[in-house]
Amino acid sequence: MQITFLGTGTSTGVPEIACHCEVCSSNDPRDRRLRTSALFTIKGKNILIDCGPDFRQQMLCSHTEKIDAVLLTHVHYDHTSGLDELRVFCKEHSVDVFLEPWVADAIRARIPYCFVEHPYPGVASLNLNEIGTDPFCVQDISVIPIRVMHYKLPILGYRIEDVAYITDMLYISKEEMEKIKDVKILIINALRHTEHISHQTLDMALSLIKRVKPERAYLIHMSHHMGLHEVESKKLPENVYFAHDGLLIDTEYIYKRTTNL
Repeated sequence: MQITFLGTGTSTGVPEIACHCEVCSSNDPRDRRLRTSALFTIKGKNILIDCGPDFRQQMLCSHTEKIDAVLLTHVHYDHTSGLDELRVFCKEHSVDVFLEPWVADAIRARIPYCFVEHPYPGVASLNLNEIGTDPFCVQDISVIPIRVMHYKLPILGYRIEDVAYITDMLYISKEEMEKIKDVKILIINALRHTEHISHQTLDMALSLIKRVKPERAYLIHMSHHMGLHEVESKKLPENVYFAHDGLLIDTEYIYKRTTNL
């Protein structure tokens, strides 16, 4: 399985509009973060997690030519507003989108023209599959939803094989921790160093990583307040990394390398 980090930034992206801090002014491409999204390529299928306002640019930069399914974590604009752009992948068939019922209701309200009986030619053909917290399959690929809290908003993370992907989390229950306790790769959000009402801090993310003990962990959904990638990366524990836009990891390579250490 390969995972491409299409975007690793928070809802405002990095650089942030009208900001002249050292991160937003950095020439290091790793400090330029589109809104958080990832592409899982497994068994010849491309599964997209979240589809935000930078989706078109992310597809062009990653040279992605097909999307087989989309998993949505929650309804917020920075995770869903690119759904209309899926139209280019709907020329031959509908794209399956997996999401919670209340998220489905919101999507139907936001882009109603995609769900009318006789849609305008060329609009995105989206097949909304409503899910809960029970495991389900995307074609022949098993997916385990992970319930986490984004302040008071219940949202989903996902586990695919030995990889867990969680964004926008503030809290996870002991029961849901059981779903990720043996993952080999943990991808998890870390907004900044100081507390936030709805997102984990870096210290909170590192504490959770220490409890899970994955072979590797990647941090996502960072704001410019996290600091310069080059500087802050050197402070991270072993086998914990700041993901950056365009980063591609091959899980089989990581597993083999870890086994041989």
